Amino acid sequence: MGRVAADTSQVKKYQAPALEKGLDILEILSSHSMGLTQVEIARELNRSVGEIFRMLVVLCERGYLSLDSVTDKYALTTKMFEISHRYPKIKRLSSLAAPVMNELAQKINQSIHLAIFSDESVLVIGQVDAPGYHGLSVRLGAKLDVWKASSGRVILANSPQSLLDAHIAVAPPGDQSEIDTIKEELTKVRAKGYEQRRSYVIKGVTNVSVPLIDYSGYAIACLTVPYIEMLDDHDQLPLRDCREALLKAAHYLSEQMGGNIAS
Repeated sequence: MGRVAADTSQVKKYQAPALEKGLDILEILSSHSMGLTQVEIARELNRSVGEIFRMLVVLCERGYLSLDSVTDKYALTTKMFEISHRYPKIKRLSSLAAPVMNELAQKINQSIHLAIFSDESVLVIGQVDAPGYHGLSVRLGAKLDVWKASSGRVILANSPQSLLDAHIAVAPPGDQSEIDTIKEELTKVRAKGYEQRRSYVIKGVTNVSVPLIDYSGYAIACLTVPYIEMLDDHDQLPLRDCREALLKAAHYLSEQMGGNIAS
């Protein structure tokens, strides 16, 4: 008992209140992708506005937060994403996905990209070109409109309802009728386990997107094949076979990430 008491004393002795407040702010905002105002952050942390003001200023100056001048909301920037690539889950995901994507691209002769949800957009964090002369590539680091990217729709379809509702509130896809249609479509996407449809922006391309599921049972990322049908390739793998290969690759990566994919 004496040893436990000593350890507790040591922990209290080395507390850093300012650091704790800064970390609390980052953790709170990581659960609110659309951001929060200063008052809302203070309320979430059960602190006064004055207590967190200086923390917010410093975090903005260091590039960890951005302040929307229109909504007065603070949100995480991609700096946290960049730092996370130095080791944790995203770096592990990228490292695991690279050889799988390369092997899959060779097998299906199509390009593949890996994307995550970031700053209200879809961020491409991995890209493998088709091995042949023709293919559609998406630039690494590109940010895509969630509603015009199958990867964004698939991630939202496999995300908590709160994230979907928050994104619709900030970036509605249209009027209430269109919102209801989107919700119905995403429900079907989640039930099927993938989305397959014509590209929203490029004629002649069929997007096939499959979620990567983490331990929470929700999507951490998405693999997408922008399928192009070649007119002069009689040995081309059919779209259905490409989809099955993509589903198998995504299932493998989800398992490697500790994904809860039993359902």
